[in-house]
Amino acid sequence: MDLWVPDSQLDRADPQRTDPDWVRRIWSDDAVVLGIDARGDVAVTPDGTALDWRPASGEFVVERQFLLGLVDGVPHFAAALDELPRATSLREIGPTLDDTSLDLVTTAIALVNWHAVAPFCGVCGGPTQVRAGGTVRYCPRCERERFPRMDPAVIVAVLDDDGRLFLGHHVGWPQNRVSILAGFVSAGESLEQAVRREVAEESGLTLGEVRYVGSQPWPFPRSLMLGFVARATSVDAQVDGEEIEWGDFYSIDEVEQRVADGRLALPMPLSIASTMISSWRRGELDVAAPRRPDAL
Repeated sequence: MDLWVPDSQLDRADPQRTDPDWVRRIWSDDAVVLGIDARGDVAVTPDGTALDWRPASGEFVVERQFLLGLVDGVPHFAAALDELPRATSLREIGPTLDDTSLDLVTTAIALVNWHAVAPFCGVCGGPTQVRAGGTVRYCPRCERERFPRMDPAVIVAVLDDDGRLFLGHHVGWPQNRVSILAGFVSAGESLEQAVRREVAEESGLTLGEVRYVGSQPWPFPRSLMLGFVARATSVDAQVDGEEIEWGDFYSIDEVEQRVADGRLALPMPLSIASTMISSWRRGELDVAAPRRPDAL
């Protein structure tokens, strides 16, 4: 499966960003800023086709302006704003962006979302301070650092012995939309346990072999999607009716035909679900681990 933003040129400047004077100084060194509003939408150009980066201006406000990193030496920041004159969601603009822009905007939304809900310490309730350009909040009372929270979620391409893929329709989706199965990891679970539990709960299917294939940050509001491919030990699906309304196994030819005639609609291109389904449609996704070039 393709890696997440493999061609990104974002340098997160981890060694330098711990120096608050350095962060403030680069704010004035030809930095650019991307606005993120209270809904998590992102500033876009008037035609709505690109991110609206603006030159940094005014005093640096550590609580609302967060360093994303450097691109070709240019500092890039995110700014938390109440509203924007033109804004759209990452879901809408994401598929049009190159890897560097996608890396920047995903990080921007994730950081702004986290800071919005983390002004106080979760242990003692005291106010926290922004550090490291926005990747740390420090509690003076506890003398502890807090880091951006990421909620792990598994997403699973379930295949049968004939290589068919299970696709389910979530309650509340447009009637023809389908995707692979997903859910959050529970406390005390391993990722593999979560894969088996979520698939069993939503589809009634039991799994044999399970293999990890890749991950993707998903800042809605702060998930990390962890992709797996698994082999079903039977094809007798019994969907739960609460999250998954209906579902079935499909061959590649069946998916191609049903997508072409409108009977099925697949996930948007930005998502890891789309990436995994596309890999399967190309015949590149299987439970067996891909062979290394030197083993061929």
